[in-house]
Amino acid sequence: MEAVLEQPVLVLNRLWQAINVIGAKRAFALLARGHAQVVHHHEEDFHTFSMMDWIDFSHHNPPLTDNEIVHTPTRRIRLPRVILLTFFDKLPCKELKLTRNNVFERDKNQCQYCAKIFPREELNLDHVIPRHHNGRTTWENIVCSCIRCNTRKANRLPHEAGMRLIRKPQKPKWRPVISLMLSRHDREMWKDYLDLAYWNVELEE
Repeated sequence: MEAVLEQPVLVLNRLWQAINVIGAKRAFALLARGHAQVVHHHEEDFHTFSMMDWIDFSHHNPPLTDNEIVHTPTRRIRLPRVILLTFFDKLPCKELKLTRNNVFERDKNQCQYCAKIFPREELNLDHVIPRHHNGRTTWENIVCSCIRCNTRKANRLPHEAGMRLIRKPQKPKWRPVISLMLSRHDREMWKDYLDLAYWNVELEE
């Protein structure tokens, strides 16, 4: 039971934009207070359910596996996978941290010098303007680089090493915060909700 209640649930704001991932226990609390509705996707249709409607739906449409069921003394309730907040219509304002994984995510695991894609364990981070040239550790000066290109460039400017960037590094204008939290299974399950427009919302200052 506890393991089921810890499973992830995607949260949409009132405008159907993905804003968070929470545990099922927290999702049920929001449903019980009327602060959210369950979103159920079947074929091409999206349906929303209040808590009581979801209990009734669960009774007539039982899940296929036990890890999708929450047991109460009198009922078996389907685990919601997506909930829609009934009041909140904003996007969370979160500053995107400059981390190794976020740089790899921005550059899509592609070396910014040779344009080849590598597993993350075979990639480094490179200061375009080296630190001994007063290059700063910023989004605009850090790129994903393969080990070979990183070694070739060393502590030189790209043109000094006869190298060119395939694109100018910039601070991302999308929010990969949720994306980075998700497993491949979660991304596939929620792909209809992880809208491209959401990931391209410009970060607020």
